[in-house]
Amino acid sequence: MAEKTEAKKELEREYVIPLRKNWNKVPRYKRANKAIRTIKEFLVRHMKIRDGDLNKVKIDKYLNEFVWLRGIRKPPARVKVKVKKEGDIVKVELAEITKSLEFKKGKLEKREKAGKKEKTKEDKEEKTPEKPEEQKTEEEKQEEKKEVEEKKSAVIEAGGKMEKAAAKTMKHQTKMSKQPKRQRRMALQK
Repeated sequence: MAEKTEAKKELEREYVIPLRKNWNKVPRYKRANKAIRTIKEFLVRHMKIRDGDLNKVKIDKYLNEFVWLRGIRKPPARVKVKVKKEGDIVKVELAEITKSLEFKKGKLEKREKAGKKEKTKEDKEEKTPEKPEEQKTEEEKQEEKKEVEEKKSAVIEAGGKMEKAAAKTMKHQTKMSKQPKRQRRMALQK
């Protein structure tokens, strides 16, 4: 009997949701918003959410991206979705991912993997304790700070000298005389 109650709590279904009929009722600049709201209303009705709360329907980011792909004025006419009901919350995701969304999804996954690798490297570096011989004294730290400040001031001075030299060369260059780019037309002589 406990197995049956668990099966009822976790429902999984696929739907093809018609959107055009509803988004045609609103102005063009509100169509994608209406399409999202239509998906939520459809699922509230068909997944039997008792209080009719649209906030209990959670839309996957790829489904949202699919609806908004062509802009606010031209959402898709219908969409095929996979729906999972876990307790009171209904999670919706796109059944068939398009090539462009699949490419985007792969790109994001690669970024996340790269970010995790960098974090693990940083964690390993932080975990390795420094030997007491390698720890720097206060004087050494102050000397390093002074060196850094000196380098900064040297860079600023060098930049100023370069600017002065550039201004000097510009001043002494010959200026182009103001001649027309093409010859003026003259009247024909008889």
